[in-house]
Order: sequence, then C-alpha cells, then structure tokens
Amino acid sequence: MHHPPQTQIAALIDRVLARRGFLGNVFSGLAGIGLTHLLGAELTAAQPSRDGHPSAGEDATAWQAGQGQTHHTARANRVLQIFCPGGASQVDLWEHKPELERWDGKPLPGEENLVSFQGKNGNLMASPWPFVACGESGKKISSLLPHMAQHVDDIAFIHSMTSKTNTHGPGCVFMNTGHVQEGFPSAGAWLSHALGTANENLPAYVAIPDVRGEPPNGKANWSNGFLPAQHQAIVLSSQQPIRNLARPDGVTAAEEHATRDYLSLLNARHAEANPGNSELQARMAAYELAAKMQLTAPDVLDLAGESESIHRQYGTDDANPLKAAYARNCLLARRLLERGVRYVNLYCASRASGVDGLLNWDAHKTLKSDYERHCPIFDQPTAALLTDLKQRGLLADTLVLWTTEFGRMPTHQAGTTGRDHNPDGFTCWLMGAGVKGGTSYGATDEFGRRAAESPTIVWDFYATVLHLLGFDHRRLTWYYNGLDRRLTDVHGRLLDPVIQT
Repeated sequence: MHHPPQTQIAALIDRVLARRGFLGNVFSGLAGIGLTHLLGAELTAAQPSRDGHPSAGEDATAWQAGQGQTHHTARANRVLQIFCPGGASQVDLWEHKPELERWDGKPLPGEENLVSFQGKNGNLMASPWPFVACGESGKKISSLLPHMAQHVDDIAFIHSMTSKTNTHGPGCVFMNTGHVQEGFPSAGAWLSHALGTANENLPAYVAIPDVRGEPPNGKANWSNGFLPAQHQAIVLSSQQPIRNLARPDGVTAAEEHATRDYLSLLNARHAEANPGNSELQARMAAYELAAKMQLTAPDVLDLAGESESIHRQYGTDDANPLKAAYARNCLLARRLLERGVRYVNLYCASRASGVDGLLNWDAHKTLKSDYERHCPIFDQPTAALLTDLKQRGLLADTLVLWTTEFGRMPTHQAGTTGRDHNPDGFTCWLMGAGVKGGTSYGATDEFGRRAAESPTIVWDFYATVLHLLGFDHRRLTWYYNGLDRRLTDVHGRLLDPVIQT
C-alpha cells in the first residue's frame, strides 16, 4: 500500500487540527465501543481527587485509587456477585423454619390482618419442599438445591438482611449500589475505581445478564454513577458478545493499522499543543485498549476450548435452554475471573413479566411451580462454577457473593399459593477469600417474617465486602455535590463473625 510522505501527513494534521472540536468528534463516533473503563491507571492519575482522601493526620500519599493499592492487607482481589432478581425466598431456599411447618395454615400471630406489597395476606404457609442437613456443619437448606448442598461448609449465610424498600427496581439498585435512588455507583464500579484493572486487555468490571433479559431497573444496577465513565460495567454474555469489535467488511488489517497510526499522529500533535489536557490522554488510551481487546475478548468468549467434562459439569448442553444459557454464562464468568477481571456480576433471571414468577424469582401466585422451574436452572451451573473456582485455586483470592433484593413473606398471598415481598428479613451469603465458611450470621424470627437476631442491612454487607478486599469503607470516598460519597452511605459495620481470623 502506498503511504504519503511524513511532510504531507504533517501538513494535513495542521489543517485538520485547525478545525475546532475535531478530536472530540472523532472519539464520539466510536463512543459505542464503550471501552473507556479499561483506562484504569491512566485516568485515575488525572482525576480531580478528593476521592479516597485520607483522614486528618494520615499521609496523603498512603493510598491512591486505581493503582492496585489497598488500605490494609486484602484477603480477596476479585469478586463474583451472583444476583437472583425477583426476591428469592429465604424460607424456601436457605433458612429452615420448623415453626413455620408446625403452624402451617394458621394465622401469623400478631399480624393476622397483614397487608403487604400486593395486598392482604393469608395464613402461614410451610415450604412445599423439605430441608435437608448438608455437609459437616449439618446446615439445612432446601432439597431443591442438591448441587449447592455440597458447598454449605464454605458459605457464610447472613439470615438477617433487611432492605429499605419492597419494590423490585429500587430494591435491586439498593442491593447493588447502597442507595435506593438511581445515579449512584455500583459496588463493581467502586472496586474498579479503587483497584483499577488487573488486565489491560479486559474490562475491570463486567455484568453478565441472564438470557431472559436485564434485571429490574436494568443498567442502573451496574452503573458508574458519578464516578468516571470507565468504571461502568461492560455488558456481555455467552449469547451476547461485545459488539463493534470485529473489523468492518472491506477494511483490511493493513488499512486499519494505517488508520490507527494516522490517528496517533493527530493525537500526538494535539497533545503537544495542549499539554494539560488529561481527557485527551484518556481518549488516546481508549483507542489503544480497544484495539487490544479486539484480540483478547473473542478468546475469552470462545467456550469451545473447554473440555467436554467441564461442559458436562456446568450443564452447558442441557436440554433446558434456559439452564444451558445460564450454565454458559457461569463458565464465561470463570474465564473472566481467571483472566484478571476484578468484578463480575452474574444474573440468574431477569425483570418481572406480565406473569409473576415466569422470568424471575417473584413468586406471587404459584410458588411451587415457579421455584421448581427456577431452581434447576440455578442449582447445577452455580455449584459447578463454585467447584471449578475452588479446584483451580481461584477461590483462595476470589470473594463470592449471592444476593437478591429482598425475601418473601412466610404467609401466602390471599387467594394464591404464592408469597408477597418481604424486605424485613431475608438471606444473602458470602464464600471464598477471607470468609468463615460453615457459619450462619443472624436469623429471622421463628416464622421467617422479620430479622430478629443481629439485624443487618446492605451497608453492613458491603462494609464487610470492602474489608475483605482491603479497604476501609469509610475512607473509600468520592467527592460529589458537596459530600464525600461512599458505597456504604454514612452507615456500615463489619460483620466480624463471617470473617476468618
């Protein structure tokens, strides 16, 4: 291919740069690539920073965001967060309530006329499935989860979670960001900001939505909020690879390379003329990293190289297409984690549909048939992912979270065999790096209605998560709109019993 001499290129550059805003237009034309979150250290070094600033008397250079540094020694350096949207029932999955079985069909004492999210409640309703003792700890979980049963000795259950809302969208956002309103950074965005990327060819933060669709309130669950845009999650899944990575038809590799060289010359000349423009440096880095990801991302998304036994273990070829799709996403999550992605949000189910409980765990009317549909999708692939992480040694420094936006009532909704929303007591759990497995923290009352022992909330949960990742949640802040904002708002305490000593 014939290339013009450097003098002609330089002359062309001078003419182009005279056109106001050219570089911004060039970048905006490729903004859909959505890869600016990869910039990590390049952008963090130039951020207006009162973020993560030290307390009075501390050395201002003791910690810098995005440089791989932590406030104290970390037990984990990456996170897998498994989210089951719809409000998964604590009394049908994780927390055994013998009294609920004994009082089945009787009114809930003291709340006989209870009206909750969707109206009047009926009598107490025992779980349709028996609970079975599992592992050396003897922890009882639902017989609906035979594969997850093998992991109870590694899990720390938090049975006294509470939420500030009983509505799905705000509930999901609260569980993911620590705030009921949209516009705040998700936990993954905070970690991306705090640590930066561990692999310059891949995102620091990835969200994997279910094949059935996005969760309630969609992208607000993995938003960067007021943090810089590079900290928003890149969305991909086994059925939806990253778009715009492939070279357009009719453009050869040599032509693409020449184009990048030409843009580099433009950018370099403009940078010389504007030495204080850190945004320009970020944009230049975005192009470079996007080019790297063209080579890396297709390999990560290619599951064909995994062994037949791994595919069988996860269930990627299951006859149930929803289970097979979720299994492939579980396998993708492992591949991302082992390649240095800091935070992976993995969703099992989606937002509500016209039929309650059809697409997610929102079992208002037909609990038994709903959960007998959802649990087989969730159980084997999730357990296989946890087993795979453990066998590969990744669980030693990976923190696994299982979350949902709230739980379910121990009663049935009037006129149905389903359960209504319950933000007053439900279960989440942790597993992996630094977690004291085989433990149960807190409890709901004898029927599973309210958190009664060691009530906790999202802010406590994330204070503990950040501690295991090496951060003091009170010091991981970003100055925004006159306040030092943080994932835990102005709250948060460590749940010490679930932390290994």
